[in-house]
Amino acid sequence: MSTRDTDRISSAQQTLDVLHDISQLLNTQLDKETLATCISMIESGVNPEALAAVIQELRRESATLQTQQTATGRK
Repeated sequence: MSTRDTDRISSAQQTLDVLHDISQLLNTQLDKETLATCISMIESGVNPEALAAVIQELRRESATLQTQQTATGRK
């Protein structure tokens, strides 16, 4: 691996760390892996607002399922 590649990887990791810190401050509840996936999708052309809407909908669905499982006594 060349020095240029190493520098590029290091820079990308630092950027992800900063974005994760901002994400934590904003209480987005996104872990680093999920955040990295979202960043990759946006860099590939996915509309950020649409992606945010999908994440919010998935969270609502998950909460609904958890509520239903709790109500029926299943986990």
